This record gives sequence, C-alpha cells and structure tokens, in this order.
Amino acid sequence: MKRQIPLIIVIGLGFLFAAHTFIPHKISNDFYEWWQTWSKAISPFAVMLGVMSLFMVHTTKISRRVPNWQYSAITLIALVFTSFSGFMWGTQEGTPFMWLFKNVQMPMGATMFSLLAFHIASAAYKAFRARSAEATVLLIAATIVMLGQVPLGAQISKWIPEASKWILNVPNLAAKRAIALGVGLGMTATSLKILLGIERTYLGGGD
Repeated sequence: MKRQIPLIIVIGLGFLFAAHTFIPHKISNDFYEWWQTWSKAISPFAVMLGVMSLFMVHTTKISRRVPNWQYSAITLIALVFTSFSGFMWGTQEGTPFMWLFKNVQMPMGATMFSLLAFHIASAAYKAFRARSAEATVLLIAATIVMLGQVPLGAQISKWIPEASKWILNVPNLAAKRAIALGVGLGMTATSLKILLGIERTYLGGGD
C-alpha cells in the first residue's frame, strides 16, 4: 500500500489537472484554486523534507570521513547559520542575512559565472577545430555570427551582418524549433507514462 496509494493519488490528480487544462469548467477551476491553496500550505513541509534529506546525506559523509567530507561540514554550518540569522534578525536590508547574501552568495554566483565563461571558451575551442566537414561548417558559421554582432564585421564587409542575421533566423531557428519539438514530445511521452502508471521511479524503485 505504500506504493499503491501515492500511485493512485498521482494518476488521479494528473488526469484531473489534464481535464482542467482542456475543459476549463467552473468545477475544475474551483478545484484548481482549492488545490493551489493546499499546495501553498504543503510547500513548507516539502522544504523541511529537503532540509532533513540534506542533513542525512551530509552527516553520513562526515561520519564516514568520505573524501572531501570537510565540504559537507561547511555546507551544514552555512545552512544552520544562514537559517538562524534569517529567523533571528529577519531578511530586511542591514540584517546579517542580507550581509551574507550580498557578501557571500552574490560573489560566489559571480565566480561561478566567470568560471562558466572559461568553460564555454574551452568547449568552443574544442568544437570549432575543423577536423571534419561538419566542424568546418560550424566554424565558418560561428565566425560569421560573431563578426556580425560587432562593428568590425560591418567594416570588413556589409554582407557579414546580413549573413549573420540569416544564419540566426533560418538554420539556427529551424534547429531550435526542432529541439523544442523533440523536448515537447519527450515531455508528453513521460507525462503519459506517469499518468498511466508505467513510470514509477519517483516512488523509490526501478519498476
């Protein structure tokens, strides 16, 4: 029953929400608003469950002294201290919580984005090496697009900005739409598998 009851709830609510999308009746709208209210009430318990899971995972790593367990200790200390400062002094401007956000969280986010730029540059260098005909086409197209975005491209030739726009609006847009279509079909297939009870891995098992 531990698996059947959640499965029945997921399938039942899934079909109800699907019916609400395609049949916007007053009954379905009222049910949807009622469910939205309950979702807001349940969400704090989901946060508590996530925090408990975080503590269980990292305390296990610390107790077993797995490689790099020190980072788990730092994570738990930061979680406890940040939560305590938010509950104790609030989240307004000038509080310790906002000081942590502006002087710790924001610099770390900026650092991650700066490292991501180097990672993208490295990936682009590897991808743009003309080892095959496809890679050569990619290299030429990328060069035209990049030159078309800066004034230097127009100074070299007036055709470069126009070619850049054509590449972005025709082959690039067609590829993006194809990817979006594939993602949409994949999401639909996965949703149907969940609604029909075929996909059950979210219940904590492989079948």
